[in-house]
Amino acid sequence: MAPSAHPAAEGVPYYTPEQKPPVGTTVSEGNVPTVFTPLTIRGVTLNNRLAVAPMCTYSAEDGHLTDWHLVHLGQFAHNGAGLVTVEASAVQANGRISPQDSGIWSDSHIPILRRITDVVHAAGQKAAIQLGHAGRKASTVPPWIARGAVAGPEIGGWPDDLVSSSPIPYDTQSPVPKELSVADIKVLVQAWADAAKRAIEAGFDIIEIHGAHGYLNTQFLSPGTNKRTDEYGGSFENRTRLLREIIAAVRAVIPATTPLFLRISGTEWLEHTDTPSWTVADTIRLAKTLPALGIDLLDVSSGGNSPAQKVPTHNPAYQTEIAAQVRRAVRDEGLELLIGAVGFINEPEVVRDVVQKEEDGSAIADLAFVARQFLKEPNWVVHVAEKLGVETRRPVQYGYAVRGLKVVKERQRASL
Repeated sequence: MAPSAHPAAEGVPYYTPEQKPPVGTTVSEGNVPTVFTPLTIRGVTLNNRLAVAPMCTYSAEDGHLTDWHLVHLGQFAHNGAGLVTVEASAVQANGRISPQDSGIWSDSHIPILRRITDVVHAAGQKAAIQLGHAGRKASTVPPWIARGAVAGPEIGGWPDDLVSSSPIPYDTQSPVPKELSVADIKVLVQAWADAAKRAIEAGFDIIEIHGAHGYLNTQFLSPGTNKRTDEYGGSFENRTRLLREIIAAVRAVIPATTPLFLRISGTEWLEHTDTPSWTVADTIRLAKTLPALGIDLLDVSSGGNSPAQKVPTHNPAYQTEIAAQVRRAVRDEGLELLIGAVGFINEPEVVRDVVQKEEDGSAIADLAFVARQFLKEPNWVVHVAEKLGVETRRPVQYGYAVRGLKVVKERQRASL
């Protein structure tokens, strides 16, 4: 390693300059918007309230992420996002949404994940991973080929090995899934715990359980897709049993200092039908049980479990309003549960308002998960800061040049 006068970043297996203070923290003094204040959860502190949401990229090889993902995810960290979340990673091979999805069912997946967390940590940021199982929505082709189309065995798919709470296909074009037996469920819960242990070994600071978007956990939660008559079906208590067992299994194998998140669909958007469904009231009921189970943050999304859904996308706040409802209900009970919001958070003023904490502690959410806007604008944190009148720190490798450009522009203006 070449000598350097600048200290090296801690915990990174190669030389890269230490980022202290971290990228994405504010240089501005005085009262800054909540979005640029730190958030501490158990033993982890995020530098700001801007999180890169998990986004499937359909580019893995047998569940293994590649150098493409290293660059893709690393750029967000070095541009100041306080939390970078790796896309939904299957706890079992047949739980992938597509043959090209990320996996964490094997120890062989750990090395590249470790390289990704090293890059995120080198920027002074935190890394999360979403653990999931697609259930009946598995074995599809990437959406840019044909949205929802089945991936057959000739292209690496497994349409004959789909599983769910009940043998109900997603739509008329989808294969009928196998109903998981109680023995299958026990194996599945252990797979989730094993995946969580691998995530910790790979260096992740935060773990998120995927319980949203019509994937396996949603299929158990919803009375529309769960028609079981055993201890995993019927009542609210029974339909939430699998999720509660997964939470308990994961919480038991990760350090007490590691935050555990849960993403859930706040509603299925089926209120216009006669089909029984998971509703906002159900989400609030579940949310009130989560602190005792060891969940630290509920990441509130929506939909995905039925092609009959009617999502009110004409209202940009259609999901953040649900997050606000859940947060109020939980706080009214005196419970400690952070809330994450996601969806149409694509303008600086919007993200500011979503996480802005008032004097009485009220807010829409505690953490903003942003997806497509980061794809469109990887340095969106810088854009938000500039628009809100906040100066943030850049990577030391860039900072001197950015400051130099600022000086040049000031001189040019002074000479006019």
